[in-house]
Amino acid sequence: MKFREFGSDKNETIILLHGGGLSWWNYRAEAEMLQSDHHVVLPILDGHAGSDRSFTSIEQNAEEIIEYIDKNHGGKVLLIGGLSLGAQILLEILSQRNDICRYAIVESAAAVESKLTNLLIGPSISSSYGLIKNRRFAKQQFKSLHMKEDLFEDYYRDTCKITKQDYIAFLKANTAYSLKGEIADTKAGVYVFAGEKETGVIKRSAGIIGSTIPGCKVKMLPGFFHGEFSLNYPQRYADLVKQVIGDK
Repeated sequence: MKFREFGSDKNETIILLHGGGLSWWNYRAEAEMLQSDHHVVLPILDGHAGSDRSFTSIEQNAEEIIEYIDKNHGGKVLLIGGLSLGAQILLEILSQRNDICRYAIVESAAAVESKLTNLLIGPSISSSYGLIKNRRFAKQQFKSLHMKEDLFEDYYRDTCKITKQDYIAFLKANTAYSLKGEIADTKAGVYVFAGEKETGVIKRSAGIIGSTIPGCKVKMLPGFFHGEFSLNYPQRYADLVKQVIGDK
């Protein structure tokens, strides 16, 4: 796994895990806003543009990030945040290591398996993969994701670099993931966010996560679609991080 770093490593570390099909730029703006006071690390998840290996599983990605934290940060960081697939990896990290961070921000995470969607992923990606490099098709896909326009070039460049096998692998992992019972033992202060206009699976998952983790705080974001919080409102997200860790 590769890592992009912002700020001095003498400051406390924040790790932010991008969504599936995106890359480190998911949190680029937040990292730039937080780097003066914190060391911000943006991993490039396996199987994504700029990564150094194919995607295997959510569990494996979690193990790699824990290994990185153990090797470089003494086994613990200040805060870990994640969006969608990145949020699922965060949930897995918290399940595998209950004292890995002081705070966690979980955005738009699916915590229950979607069996039908999982079955359809292989045929769907196989039939549409050839269109990924078509700019007009990419524009339509991008519009459906409700991301701000200035992220399109990053999105288009990096989705073109993802192999069909990796797309299928991380999307199947995303739709097969279920919350582990061990997460109830986490010592982190956990904050869960989901958009009001997200799918029923995401909204239901937010409730499940909230009821499983003692003291977890769950907030629905009025009018928001999937991932809009960190992608489209980086200043609000950075302000939330500062509020959570007590900087403001």
